[in-house]
Amino acid sequence: MDYDEILRELITALGAALFVANLWALLRRPQDADRVRANTVARARPGSPVRGQAHPAAKRELAQAPVARTVTFMVLGFVVMIAGIASLTA
Repeated sequence: MDYDEILRELITALGAALFVANLWALLRRPQDADRVRANTVARARPGSPVRGQAHPAAKRELAQAPVARTVTFMVLGFVVMIAGIASLTA
């Protein structure tokens, strides 16, 4: 097996992974919205232990995957995957 072919396979796999992961993020958007809604209600309750944190966590989490960015990355992953498949078959 040639290193050139291995590189083409890796590029194909990377494009496919980018496409599938962003597709999964789009499909999970309704569940993410429900999770954010539940956390928002818990933080708004009087006497909630998470309401008045003096030092919030430095790591921030997106509430939902942004649609424009997710679709852009899906298209990019699809193009890279197709280019990789085309280079493997040629």
